[in-house]
Amino acid sequence: MSDAIIVAGVGTTEFVKPGTSGTYREMAVEAVNAALLDAGLQYSDVQQAYAGFVYSDTTSGQAALYGLGKTGIPIINVNNACSSGATAIYQARQAILSGEVDCVLALGFEQMMPGSVGLVFEDRPSPLSEFLEIAEHNHPGSEQVPFALRLFGGARHEYVEKYGIDDRALAMIRVKAAENAMRNKKALFRKKVTIEDVVGSPDLFMGLRRLECSPPACGAGAVLLCSESFARKHDVKTDVSILGQVLMTDFPSSFEDLSMMSLVGAKVTKAAAEKIYNQTGRGPEDIQVVELHDCFAINEILSYEGLGLCEEGEAAAFIANGDNTYGGQFVTNPSGGLLAKGHPLGATGLAQCAELVWQLRGQAGERQAEGVRTALQHNFGLGGACVVTMYGRT
Repeated sequence: MSDAIIVAGVGTTEFVKPGTSGTYREMAVEAVNAALLDAGLQYSDVQQAYAGFVYSDTTSGQAALYGLGKTGIPIINVNNACSSGATAIYQARQAILSGEVDCVLALGFEQMMPGSVGLVFEDRPSPLSEFLEIAEHNHPGSEQVPFALRLFGGARHEYVEKYGIDDRALAMIRVKAAENAMRNKKALFRKKVTIEDVVGSPDLFMGLRRLECSPPACGAGAVLLCSESFARKHDVKTDVSILGQVLMTDFPSSFEDLSMMSLVGAKVTKAAAEKIYNQTGRGPEDIQVVELHDCFAINEILSYEGLGLCEEGEAAAFIANGDNTYGGQFVTNPSGGLLAKGHPLGATGLAQCAELVWQLRGQAGERQAEGVRTALQHNFGLGGACVVTMYGRT
């Protein structure tokens, strides 16, 4: 059996502010219907489904998909923090590679609340306890700061101390995100942002500015994957396929060096990137477009270096040279990324995939990059899980 997995169809909802969306069930149905229409398939063609979400009750995937029909298929719920969406794609791909099924749906959704994300259960050990102990060791007295701000703010501080990058270079990440999101009708924030806006926004922790943080959002995304034989039988377009995919979790070294940068994925991203390049035989030099996990501006910086788009410590020059955007070496986050498109946790990985598929097909409209043949996706979840996926156009 061929290892090529076809991306048959993609679909997303608009990403909107908490309190302004439909229910997660409604958003899921909208996204799946869009992906089915894109693929030219019916829900009855789907043989398995994986539903990614973070803040929702168990079997929410079933509740969401029952709105499309009760067909008796296996529906597996996936909760892998912010990488839940890409993990759903990973599992859908594995199901097809196993030979058991030929057409699988990956779905992701999130109906979020306003404000910083938090831990729900306080009557049991936190899955992030080891992370937060190191954060407290490095920044005593920070336990009242929301956990994500504590970890990524600490990583930002460490990177600034180590490499000397200034606030304006970090602000340019958010400025780029806004410029790209202004061309994306499904993005949450479609308003111009200046360097001065970012630098002048409130300091939330250790220099981390409010506009360097992705906003909570509500939305859904869906991706249909199928085998080549299924695509031929059902007249499904085969122009985009997954060339390779890696899911990795933390190593002992993620904790042993007490580095905040390591805690938020710098090492696991680098390891996953090396593995995907070996797996596919393609490297950064072959890639034109990247959707990476910019939950905070500092994580875009760390991801540039972890994915090998530039050398370690060279992100400031990479940004200054314009190599992270149109006209440079790579177009990163043409969708607006998490910073401006929004970050409905379970949906993010699916939306990243959808953007890259549109770029590979030449369907990205005003956001279209030139000559896209290979695209890379990076979705990261604290706690931790890093999914890196390579897509190619046939």
